[in-house]
Amino acid sequence: MTSASRPDPERHTAGSGRTGRSGPSSRSGRTGRSGTRGAAVAPAARDALADALARRLRGTEPLGALDVLQASADALLTAVPADIWCAVMLDPATLLDTGGLHEYGFPRSVMPRLFEIEHADQAGVDNIRALARRTTPVSLLSDSMAGRVAESVYYRDVLRPSGLSDELRVLLRDGSRTWGLFVLCRADGSRPFTPAEVALATSVSAPATTALRRSLLLGGIDRDDVPDAAGLLILDDDQRIRLCTSTAERWLSLVQEAHPAPGHRYPFALDALTHKVRSAGLGVQVQSRAISRTGRWITLSAWREKAEGEESEALTYVSLAPSRPGELTAIVLDAYGLTPRERQVAQHVLLGRSTAEVADSLHIGEYTVQDHLRKVFDKAGVRSRREFTGELFQRCYLPRLDDPPLTTDGRMRNDAPDERRA
Repeated sequence: MTSASRPDPERHTAGSGRTGRSGPSSRSGRTGRSGTRGAAVAPAARDALADALARRLRGTEPLGALDVLQASADALLTAVPADIWCAVMLDPATLLDTGGLHEYGFPRSVMPRLFEIEHADQAGVDNIRALARRTTPVSLLSDSMAGRVAESVYYRDVLRPSGLSDELRVLLRDGSRTWGLFVLCRADGSRPFTPAEVALATSVSAPATTALRRSLLLGGIDRDDVPDAAGLLILDDDQRIRLCTSTAERWLSLVQEAHPAPGHRYPFALDALTHKVRSAGLGVQVQSRAISRTGRWITLSAWREKAEGEESEALTYVSLAPSRPGELTAIVLDAYGLTPRERQVAQHVLLGRSTAEVADSLHIGEYTVQDHLRKVFDKAGVRSRREFTGELFQRCYLPRLDDPPLTTDGRMRNDAPDERRA
């Protein structure tokens, strides 16, 4: 993955003398509604920002997921400064955190409550799951609360203790699938977000989403033989580690997430999962998937158990292992942005079925199948069934059942003979 330069926190600060790293210090309690301030931004300005970011993300070298988030954050924060900010990758199937950029994010002290609100309680007007159902990808807490920010549980328990007055969220969403989230906060004493800034933030969503989805498709070739064993992590209710195997340590170190110094030992993706499972009850399994720095997907499975006896404490168990090919098929096809019908056609093609067989199975005409196939190929950047299958099998984790050699998670090894990759 190409290493992206880290942003200059002074350039991104919204208030006088504050930086994204150190966070706000003023606590004046101002919670004004930004929707009533400032003039609307011209459509040309929004288009210019979106086009500039899209060009940057379409560079000659493929970008990794963190690089996409960093480049998009640089563009966003230049137009919409913030006192603190973070960029989070989300599992589209669960909306749980799977990594991201947190160097300039929230104080560690509020993170447990933040995860409870977002993933366990799923509370708040601008909760991730509520945003994912809206038509617009951007939300501003003060607007969502009609100016009554102090009544928000998220403001009371997360923003106010951190000296923050308002929060702007930008979803990275394509259709019904949400891949990530930008969070920008202004501190007490900083100027409010304006409608123009909210509009500019909206323009970043589409190009950032497209590039993030694509980045998940370009890192799937094996670079070495990484052992495929599962690791085990055990935590108590205070998030203290009771057991962490060396394999679990290795998988956690591969999650694409950057942290402030002094470092957070484990990624926030793990915190989000464990807080979610605590609200699910004993014996209920909760899963999330994260893209690793090596390009392979990791499945995190968590559940809670209690030893015999009423006085014994409940512990959280987390298994970490490479995602199975069957789990990854849906992720890969979603990352191409296929419609439900296009996905059906694509899956039939991957099974080697002819146009007539696909038409008969889906009860549609052969010309309709061909039309869907053209759209699938356009979105995948290929020209034929052969190229589409090769792209998925060789680069995007899907199993090649009829033609070894494979790694145990179904991907082609990097030392496979060339003729087997045709």
